[in-house]
Amino acid sequence: MLSKSTIPPYRRSQQEVLARRLAEPRRFIQVVAGARQVGKTTMVLQALDAAGLSHLYVSGDQPVPESATWLASQWENGRVSARQAGVEGAVLALDEIQKIPGWSEVVKRLWDEDSRAGLPLRVILLGSAPLLIQQGLTESLAGRFESIHLPHWSLAEMHDAFGFTLEDFLWFGGYPGAASLIGEPERWRRYVLESLVETTLSRDVLLMNRVDKPILLRRVFELGCRYSGQILTYTKMLGQLHDAGNTTTLAHYLQLLSGAGMLTGLQKFSGEAVRQRASSPKLQVLDNALFAVSSGRDRRAATEDRTFRGRLVESAVGAHLANVAATGECELFYWRERDQEVDFVVRRRSRLLAIEVKSTARENRYRGLEAFARLHRPDRLLVVGTDGVPLQDFLERPISAWFEG
Repeated sequence: MLSKSTIPPYRRSQQEVLARRLAEPRRFIQVVAGARQVGKTTMVLQALDAAGLSHLYVSGDQPVPESATWLASQWENGRVSARQAGVEGAVLALDEIQKIPGWSEVVKRLWDEDSRAGLPLRVILLGSAPLLIQQGLTESLAGRFESIHLPHWSLAEMHDAFGFTLEDFLWFGGYPGAASLIGEPERWRRYVLESLVETTLSRDVLLMNRVDKPILLRRVFELGCRYSGQILTYTKMLGQLHDAGNTTTLAHYLQLLSGAGMLTGLQKFSGEAVRQRASSPKLQVLDNALFAVSSGRDRRAATEDRTFRGRLVESAVGAHLANVAATGECELFYWRERDQEVDFVVRRRSRLLAIEVKSTARENRYRGLEAFARLHRPDRLLVVGTDGVPLQDFLERPISAWFEG
């Protein structure tokens, strides 16, 4: 588990937000969601300590899924703690809640019972499959919860906690649990593949969702990692996969992988929602470690290859933006018309930011920005990298800062 000294300021601020909410009179269920190994449990346990309340932490992450009966039993234990604590009450933290069949209906019933009885039992729900968590919240718990989404760690966070340089971050990404292994490349690679990728696919995606073609889903993941930062039509994807699936299946599998915090398919910006949904996706990993391990390349050789390093840079920028978008702070797209393209389009409320990523001075890709500006009149055009904002500056500053210039 991460120690307090390795929790960077951004995570500590979320920890403080949760601790303040727990210190308030019982109002809402607190929901903490995010991909595996991004520090959810550590953040919650430290927030519980900071709040100074009696608490019970239990996890539903077992080889054989727990049942609704188990959930009700743990809730009753929380009620006992709340009664014993008196007016201050207690906190029940339920980790990997999405593993419990029918969890949202059970939580709704028990929460409403406690609300009617005036029992001061506060509840935190944690989950490593954000899509499944959100489905349960939307279906049963509307009006009863507040959420905190924990994305993959940023460059600033990895630097603060582990001393990562920009070059470290481009290759090793933002998995804190793997940071201590970067001096042993093969061990680091096995950890990412076995403890992160395989665990997420087998326990968060395949076990918790109906997947008719599990081999195809794994191939979609591998393809998405290999082509991170590139636009592929669904037809081309099917050709690469050599499978008799269809575009609807591929889109669904991309949604599942996105909901597990691994890989997403960015949609084309058009200003029209229908056209956005029908567009070819731009594949994007949510952490560059997934891109690096899927390449099968040695770090030194890969980063000395200027073309490949350019792909690492664009993928890192895309992952940074996609993680911010996953928190709900903004929406993320790409744009392309014929031979003109803009790498990323960020929409924050009613404002637009168009971003072009450049890794070499010889690239001349400003025509895409100019064409996009004529058609959509963004609030700001931004070049990241060569001849623009330094890559490190962009990755270390909040997205909101780039809308202010």
